[in-house]
Amino acid sequence: MSSTLLKGIRVLDLSRMLSGPYCSMFLADHGAEVIKIEGGSGDTSRNNGPYRVDDPGHDWAGYFISLNRGKKSIRLDLKSPEGKTAFRTLAATADVVLENFRPDVMDRLDLSYESLAEANPRLVYAAIRGFGDPRTGASPYADWPSYDVVAQAMGGLMAMTGPDADTPTKVGPGIGDIFTGMMMSFGILAALREAEATGKGRFVDVAMYDAMISMCERMVYLHDMTGQVPGPEGNGHPLLAPFGLFPAADGQVALGIVDDRFWQKLTAIMNRPDLGSDARLSSRAGRSAHAGEINAIVSGWTATRSKPELTGLLGGHVPFGPLNTLADIAADPHVAARQMLAHIPHPEPGHAPWTVAANPLRFAGHTPPPLPAPPRLGEHDALLDTLANSTPLDDEARRDLRRAFGQFATGVTVLTTRQEEGTPRGFTANSFTSVSLDPPLLLVCLAKTAHSCDVFAQAPHFAVNVLSDAQKDISGLFASRSTEKFAGTHWHAGAHELPLINGALATFACARHKLVDAGDHLILIGRVLSHAVAEGKPLGFHNGAYFDLGLENRLADAATKDANGVIAAVLADGDRILLEVTPDGTLTAPKAPARDNTVPGFLQHMDRRGLTARLDHLYAVFQNSQTGAHSIVYHGTVSGAAPGGMQYHDLAALPLDQVANDTERSLLARYQREYRHGSFGIYHGTERSGIVHSIADHTEYTV
Repeated sequence: MSSTLLKGIRVLDLSRMLSGPYCSMFLADHGAEVIKIEGGSGDTSRNNGPYRVDDPGHDWAGYFISLNRGKKSIRLDLKSPEGKTAFRTLAATADVVLENFRPDVMDRLDLSYESLAEANPRLVYAAIRGFGDPRTGASPYADWPSYDVVAQAMGGLMAMTGPDADTPTKVGPGIGDIFTGMMMSFGILAALREAEATGKGRFVDVAMYDAMISMCERMVYLHDMTGQVPGPEGNGHPLLAPFGLFPAADGQVALGIVDDRFWQKLTAIMNRPDLGSDARLSSRAGRSAHAGEINAIVSGWTATRSKPELTGLLGGHVPFGPLNTLADIAADPHVAARQMLAHIPHPEPGHAPWTVAANPLRFAGHTPPPLPAPPRLGEHDALLDTLANSTPLDDEARRDLRRAFGQFATGVTVLTTRQEEGTPRGFTANSFTSVSLDPPLLLVCLAKTAHSCDVFAQAPHFAVNVLSDAQKDISGLFASRSTEKFAGTHWHAGAHELPLINGALATFACARHKLVDAGDHLILIGRVLSHAVAEGKPLGFHNGAYFDLGLENRLADAATKDANGVIAAVLADGDRILLEVTPDGTLTAPKAPARDNTVPGFLQHMDRRGLTARLDHLYAVFQNSQTGAHSIVYHGTVSGAAPGGMQYHDLAALPLDQVANDTERSLLARYQREYRHGSFGIYHGTERSGIVHSIADHTEYTV
């Protein structure tokens, strides 16, 4: 069985054989996009067999099918310059790189973790080695090749397995590979959790030798506490009795009597009250001391009964189970109820599906999709052609994207996507912001109670539509649960067939990048694939009512249209503000140019200087009592490097003595105080005295 819990995580899988592919199988089973990077002949397990009789070309080895279901396959020659470049391009988009080579292989290919992390700092690089990686502890055996049998032998497992000390026995399944792969899947998820929180990935490795020591933890503490070197125990237990395999008339059964109450139940079922009342056997330690006697008695009793008889007598009463063959497993109702034998569809029509062991993890409330087929060698080579360009944005592209991101001043948007079968879905939301320019990322907040939350949480793509002030009706329509939202809206299909609303101030088509839990909301981060910007005024919404952010701008433009006034702004970048440096070295707030003394003129003036300014609200309106000129000052934010003639200044150390204008000096000092309290007012008056208006009241203010 599988789930989609890891959807959105991209794993580049360079591993071969069992340990690495088993690890990535678990990730793929739960929704991660696992891309196998294969050479010309592919993963060696493609040629390991066995093959079914309907596969005369030996294209589908059972070994490969079981471990590589639901993965993608891309062929790359990592020894060639082209292959290295393609892999680096892929790695820049990946969350995880997984490999199980010897320590220096990727370094010699010039594809080391360190070099890949330079381009993708959040990358989790996972390495499964026989004896670990020198980055985390240099083993004297670091360069030795290793397989499952070596790990089982060196890690102590074979020394503890078998009928006696002269017959060490390998465990049947490749547990040295499988257990190591499982441990690595946990390591990957732990490192991904850290990368999501900090933006920084890390190198993580597991040594097969180390994993086997961890699996054989009992031998370590037994030696510490008893001084003995544990050896093979057959099918019994050194501390418990009766415990292990016992003969049946038609096979064997397992018993694990640990608690005293189970011993009492077993003796009652065996009709041996004398054993139940024997003080020597009433405790776990007493039974261990008489293990030979007890095991012989229990064996004599079980050997006279069949497995079905013993199941009827003991099943559900004491820890018991029959020794099953695969035929028994296939017929077991538990296996059917838990769907532990899964069917993988054959990619070619007319062929029966394959049967494999299903993933044992189950998640309540989730109906898992069927396991997908494994990939043909190179089946997804074309994926390389669809990768977004990971090269840094040039200055013009940055400015264009900043302008588009600037449309988020409104906060009133419609989020749209499509359901899996193609039905368009959308709703009005206000919590959006730009996150990053390189790569271009947007952040969306989804209320968990929202009707469409699950749809958007699972959608691989979504679109953000920033509404104009002429689209109040659309905002109201998409805020409802009407099923006619799209029927009553003019829209068109954009990238990935995403519904884009006609007339929107800006649209962003995004691929899902990350989904993060945030209390009663989910934070959906999207990578911008394409965007478009239209002319118009933004639509705002505050305190239950719409407002037009363009209105105060038009009033400001009217007040200053005859050059009888000034448009200026206090622009913040975090805890810094941007100030202009005048020719005489004094400081002043940035102002609109005299040739275009308007709000748009101010914004264009900043844009020409490589800055992106956003005006949030009025901060001060005052009139010079001598000249009658109006000064209109906005509060806003700014991003970009300070150009010549401008400087950023920390608010905590603002050089007010260098501000020549008394009114501006007082205004900036007020900004310092208000920034500390997090509440801003609007000043209205003359250059000397006036009132600071707040939401609830007003405060007398004198310059």
